[in-house]
Amino acid sequence: MFLNNLSISYRMELLASKLEKFAGEYASHLKCRDCNKEYEFSPIYICQKCFGALDVIYDLDKINLNKNDFKSRKNSMWRYEELLPFKAIEEIRGLKAGFTPLIKADRLAKKLGLKELYIKNDCVNPTYSFKDRPAGLGVMAAIAFGMKTVGCASTGNLASATAAYASRVGLPCYIFVPDGIEYAKIYQAQTYGAKIIKVEGTYDDANRIATQAAEFFNIGMVNINLRPFYVEGSKTLAFEVAEQLNWETPDVIIVPTASGALFNAVCRGFEQLYKIGLINKLPEKPVVAQAEGSNPISRAFKEGKDYIEIIENPKTIAHSLAIGNPGDGIYVLRRLKQRGLAEDANNEEIIEGIKLLAECEGIYTEPAGGVVIAVLKKLVENGKIKEDEKVVCLITGNGLKAPEALKGKLEEPILIKPQIKYLEKWLK
Repeated sequence: MFLNNLSISYRMELLASKLEKFAGEYASHLKCRDCNKEYEFSPIYICQKCFGALDVIYDLDKINLNKNDFKSRKNSMWRYEELLPFKAIEEIRGLKAGFTPLIKADRLAKKLGLKELYIKNDCVNPTYSFKDRPAGLGVMAAIAFGMKTVGCASTGNLASATAAYASRVGLPCYIFVPDGIEYAKIYQAQTYGAKIIKVEGTYDDANRIATQAAEFFNIGMVNINLRPFYVEGSKTLAFEVAEQLNWETPDVIIVPTASGALFNAVCRGFEQLYKIGLINKLPEKPVVAQAEGSNPISRAFKEGKDYIEIIENPKTIAHSLAIGNPGDGIYVLRRLKQRGLAEDANNEEIIEGIKLLAECEGIYTEPAGGVVIAVLKKLVENGKIKEDEKVVCLITGNGLKAPEALKGKLEEPILIKPQIKYLEKWLK
């Protein structure tokens, strides 16, 4: 059952006692991206003055880190604790999300005409997508704020990740999903014990209902009322890429983009590393990779607009990117006007991208990764990525989460009688 609303005074008492125990050493407050109004840590996600997005602010001047400080730390996203808003309890740390492989993709690079290409393989996280990173911080925020129930709105991957962390800490979990997402993702979340609530319509419809549920029932919706803390988990991808490149910065980093939260977080991660002196430059070309049919950000960028036009009914095989009203879209567009590129890929190109990555590098990605590889190929072919640029592709979800995407797109298996002579025509 959903919890009833807690009294305001009781919630404030919980907040004060929990935050002192769990707050990060250098995270100080929340701040609006638009009007700069500041707030103390609490389960809020938009500015009460102008409705802008809120960010966690750190006292970066007090952070004194050097490259050697990380050598003795455990290989997980929590190794960057100085730049995270909360300290994690052992149950959260125990899933060991993060510090996934950065693989030098020589065969794919040669095929595309590049000298230095890397794949950041976040398919190998505990629930097989990058969403383990933000979900871990989202559930940790719920614990810090004394919330007794967690959940999210999701196109699939966040559902599984939130459910897994909820099971680790023993909290009830409610997941709101649009009707029509991949069943593999629903089954995975259900296996962890989550209650799935399917909402007729799009992700935006599911998100709207989840927002109302968060407010009415005091649920810690990790990507809604806990969003400022949740998104901090995604920036650890930038930290890891920099560290795994020996604290060098890629020239190009390609990010699969739906709401825009991941793109903003990755850029924010590099900016923080730059400000504290761990890297000496920012990526020259951060790239938004979207699916055609759900591409409001890339379309606005390519058309030179300074606003986002909502896509009412996103249509793409990349269901995890099917968000027509991107919450962080306008902020992504502002970043792109400073530096960066945006491109999209249609369904056929996405399938080709999935197959190309698998055949060249042995990595099986869901369609979002196919979008990344398809966009990489396009940008190389049209000269927007140069041969000698160092490129990193973020591959954020495992192909086994969406196997139906390849249905009818691969050769049928060979069927033979159980006698060796029938192999002759196939194995000559």
